[in-house]
Amino acid sequence: MRLRIGYNGCIEGFGETFCHHPQAMQNTVSLETSHKMPEILILIPARMASTRLPGKPLADIAGIPMICQVINRALETDIGEPVVATDNEKILNAVEVHGARAVMTRADHESGSDRIWEALEKVDPTGNVEIIVNLQGDLPTIDADTIRQCLVPLKDEAVDIATLATEITDEEEKYNPNVVKAIGTPVGESRLRALYFTRANAPTGEGPLYHHIGLYAYRRSALKKFVSLAPSPLELREKLEQLRALEHQMRIDIQLVDSVPLGVDTPEDLEQARKLLGYC
Repeated sequence: MRLRIGYNGCIEGFGETFCHHPQAMQNTVSLETSHKMPEILILIPARMASTRLPGKPLADIAGIPMICQVINRALETDIGEPVVATDNEKILNAVEVHGARAVMTRADHESGSDRIWEALEKVDPTGNVEIIVNLQGDLPTIDADTIRQCLVPLKDEAVDIATLATEITDEEEKYNPNVVKAIGTPVGESRLRALYFTRANAPTGEGPLYHHIGLYAYRRSALKKFVSLAPSPLELREKLEQLRALEHQMRIDIQLVDSVPLGVDTPEDLEQARKLLGYC
């Protein structure tokens, strides 16, 4: 499989072409002739720790466990192999019955990033994988293009970590501390360089606010550095681990997308996901 990446954010080679900018196809660079395509791995952390929806990774959606629906969404991107990182044998077995790959990780990790680093070292101990997509295991209806968009900022070699956000249109979300706001300075029509993430209603003044979507794409070197760092003061204060990267001068860029994917955290969310996937 070969990638073509346009200077304006168009990526080809994932089974289709997607271009966030209409004129992107006019300026494309083929990695087939310039350098080797970076190898990408999609890691999906999954645990049984939910209190609002016990056992949610194995909740049935359209005849298969939710974690397997997330695997299917990852496969639809055609960018790399999806691998589930879990500390639970029931999840491991469900993934393997589905015909996908899973690895067991320790149960005492303090963050999802620590879990995916352990999984990466087990799956790829020789270091062939260059880019790691961290896809949450409670996003069974996420669109493949949304996952692919997270790769766009990494065409800029100065970017360490890429993530997503969408403009907030619901006034209540601005004041909801469970909605993390991404604050950044524009570096393109649909991209921000992250300056801060917060649970507060920020920034103040006229202008859009952005709802952060917790999907990340890391350069391997960036993930290695990140997990070697101690939790930072602002990370602990806001309870947002991405602030650790910013406090250590790592660059996070944010690709803007049209909507927030449905995260399944409650029985009501599960019913909505079932309806969207034709189960009810």
